[in-house]
Amino acid sequence: MSVGVLLVTHDGVGTSLLAAAHTVLRLILVPVDVLEVGWQCEPDELRHRANVLLRELDKGEGVLVLTDLFGATPSNVVSDLEHGRRIARVSGLNLPMLLRVLTYCSDCGLEKLTQAACDGGRSGVVSESDYG
Repeated sequence: MSVGVLLVTHDGVGTSLLAAAHTVLRLILVPVDVLEVGWQCEPDELRHRANVLLRELDKGEGVLVLTDLFGATPSNVVSDLEHGRRIARVSGLNLPMLLRVLTYCSDCGLEKLTQAACDGGRSGVVSESDYG
């Protein structure tokens, strides 16, 4: 069994990141799905769809929910998900974070995977400058 992964993002973000991850990794062996939030979506319908996806993704080890922007609608939707289910939430989704999660997902539990997501997201942000 492995931890499931649910990307809850603004339109186009989650699908694009998952497509890029498929290109890099070629084969993804963990349960992963995407819920994208349009600008006109109803929060109650989004919560219902998110809960359905959580039930499908949870194979007994819990689900890591990755959102693109803390405090925005995708993040707010996941703050009200089903209680009693093992869920961890991380905001600030980027490609390095997703690659780290999909690479380590089958090797660790929800707590360690959550930390791997945060570490991957942070280590993927690098500043380089040449001010001449």
